[in-house]
Parts: sequence; C-alpha cells; structure tokens
Amino acid sequence: MGGNSMMILLIQFLAIGLVFYFLIIRPQGQARKKAAEILAALKKGDEITTSGGLVGKVRDIKDNLVTFDCGSAQLVVERQRIIRVGDQATPGMV
Repeated sequence: MGGNSMMILLIQFLAIGLVFYFLIIRPQGQARKKAAEILAALKKGDEITTSGGLVGKVRDIKDNLVTFDCGSAQLVVERQRIIRVGDQATPGMV
C-alpha cells in the first residue's frame, strides 16, 4: 500500500515537472534563440528601437556596440539593449 502511494506521488511530481517545462522553460529558450537571431542579423541601415525608447537607424556595428542616428545625434548602445529591429520585436523584451 505504501509503495503504491509513493508511485502516485512520483507520477504527480513528474507531471508537474513536464507542465513546468512546456509552459515556462521551453518557451523562454525559444524566445531567447529568436531574439539572438534577430540581433545577429542586424545590419547597417536597419531601423531600431532601444529598451529606453530611442528610435534610429543603424550607422555602424562593432562587436557588441551599435552606433545609430537618432535625430541629429549619434548614439552608441549595447546590442542587447535593442528591442526592435524594423518591424520585428525581439521576443520577451517587449
């Protein structure tokens, strides 16, 4: 009798773990992957929006830093701070 209830408890924990994986962990991993793909495809001339709300066109990209024109100013921002490239929003950031 004790072994049977232990097996049911183990199955319940496994079911909770699977639900947690498919509803939380897996979608976050997919969103991170898509965001990385969007930022990796960033090129000169793309219109971007930063996490601070600044909008501009990419002028130069060096490693992790992106220089962009915002009005009459040139600004430098880290690539990870970009939340939108053109009409594509980086998942999980907006």
